[in-house]
Amino acid sequence: MNQQEYQKLAQTIPVGPGIYKYLDENKKLLYVGKAKSLRKRVASYFTKTFTTYKTRDLVQRIRSIEFTLVNSEQDAFLLENSLIKQFQPRFNINLKDDKSYPFIVIKNEPFPRVFLTRRKINDGSEYLGPFTSVAKVRELLDFVKANVQLRTCKLNLSSSNIKKKKFKVCLEYHLGNCKGPCEGLQTEGDYRQGLSRLRNILKGNLGPVISEFKKEMKETAEKMQFEKAEILRKKIEHLESYKARSVIVNKHNTHADIFSMTRQEDGVFVNYLMVQNGTIVQTHTTQLETRLEEKNEEILAFAIAQLRDTFNSTASEIIVPFKIDYPLEGILLTIPKAGDKKKLLELSEKNVHFFLEEWKKKKMLHISGKTDEENLKLLAQLMKDLQLPELPVHIECFDNSNFQGSFAVSAMVCFKNGVKSPKDYRHFNVKTVQGINDFATMKEVVFRRYKRLLEEAKPLPQLVIIDGGKGQLSAALESIRELQLDGKLTVIGLAKNEEELFFPGDQESLKLPYDSESLMLIRKIRDEVHRFGISFHRLKRSKGTFTNELEKIEGIGKATAAALLQEFRSVNKIKQLPEEELIAFIGVSKAGIISRHFERQREVSTGDKTNVNV
Repeated sequence: MNQQEYQKLAQTIPVGPGIYKYLDENKKLLYVGKAKSLRKRVASYFTKTFTTYKTRDLVQRIRSIEFTLVNSEQDAFLLENSLIKQFQPRFNINLKDDKSYPFIVIKNEPFPRVFLTRRKINDGSEYLGPFTSVAKVRELLDFVKANVQLRTCKLNLSSSNIKKKKFKVCLEYHLGNCKGPCEGLQTEGDYRQGLSRLRNILKGNLGPVISEFKKEMKETAEKMQFEKAEILRKKIEHLESYKARSVIVNKHNTHADIFSMTRQEDGVFVNYLMVQNGTIVQTHTTQLETRLEEKNEEILAFAIAQLRDTFNSTASEIIVPFKIDYPLEGILLTIPKAGDKKKLLELSEKNVHFFLEEWKKKKMLHISGKTDEENLKLLAQLMKDLQLPELPVHIECFDNSNFQGSFAVSAMVCFKNGVKSPKDYRHFNVKTVQGINDFATMKEVVFRRYKRLLEEAKPLPQLVIIDGGKGQLSAALESIRELQLDGKLTVIGLAKNEEELFFPGDQESLKLPYDSESLMLIRKIRDEVHRFGISFHRLKRSKGTFTNELEKIEGIGKATAAALLQEFRSVNKIKQLPEEELIAFIGVSKAGIISRHFERQREVSTGDKTNVNV
């Protein structure tokens, strides 16, 4: 949408609070935002100069705008978060949490079973959670089982079945883990008391449970049931030990949510601690992707709303490191300066920074990757974006490398099923090309690579990426044609600066969206071939494998050759220097030797061309 189109629309935009939706030409939702004044907020997109390409890209794509008026900032805030969660527009912040979390379900049935599930269905059952870790849920259930006697069987314990004595107690009863409701040995009221204890334990509210057990222990001891009293005493010790390990904050901080965040390039990481009854019952760190010029305050407010909704938080206090606009009624925002709340915030910050360091390590080692299913989905998207005839499960990428205009080498990396295949990487020492000639070098290494694959009857890649643009692409295609491989693989060129993709015969390049998964994969492959080529180059230089052309001239030593390269940066530049400049640097004698050497080269080259034309 341009300025003139916006001006026609400007006076129709509502003034009050609400949410606005930007849509593209296909009515696809691009962005959802909230505003105290819709007209003022929308105007900022068309009158303000934005510094990032992403925001300019958004504005250029807008074709229509829709509005929803609401009664308050709170309603706008809730509606915006709901729409983002539902539609995930491409230019909104993206909470990178696509996994399902485990719940503990109390089944809607007589003598309800309690177990772990990832499926939350509307069957009248009670779902506690979600929890951030399956291991944590299993640990909690084991702890509950050790302290609360609940059934684990799948029997239909209807009152009629129990009256008909259809069931017999199992081993769990004899081990003391179940009170035998299947034979009518436990009332539903007593069973509900056990469920109440379960809820208190999961919420970290262990005080009432311990008090009940102490009361029972006293009663059983008075009845001379010392074995039962000893079992209760051990349970009390177990609960108190668990409480001592869990409670790390002041018991007066009953319910609170603690959030901290840190930024790294376009990535944002937010940590969440849920505190209930003075106990940390949940801890979770997540990554967000920012799409526009969002401020830290906006990002944290968005993350808080999303995470509180995901984990069903009802805490009335939110502890944060800086002031944010969080317009929900009944919520106390706290920025602590000292005391227990400050320690909680510091613990959250410690967790988020640890997560960031782990993320950096994984990124460095290329292990923050996707599942096999996700990789195949990505390759299918790449196939669609590049209009490839088949799924590119085998991709190879070539790149030339040289140092100060000398010492040419080439590298090829291979990706299979969307991930690196280092055993298939190859280095090439250039054999047939004299001096630096990227086009001839690319032609040579592509020819050698696929000639060998043909000779060894090995499978060809579906996609070949030539890093360097149109010139290198044309050179590579010469080799492909010589090997009669036209139509058997797709070869594309990748411009180094603009990240444009060139296809053989096309006048216009293809530009994929900057944040598309396909372009990210191509970037990853390109960066890997750069890394691999540069590492080979450094290895060769460190071993002294290279000899430059100057060292081959009789009468010119290594020291002189090195000094010339350091001063003039490349052999090609030295070839073009006037003799007077060489004399000033290395003296008359050596300058004359070098000038005569290159003059003879030029004569031979001119003679070759003359013979060819005759």
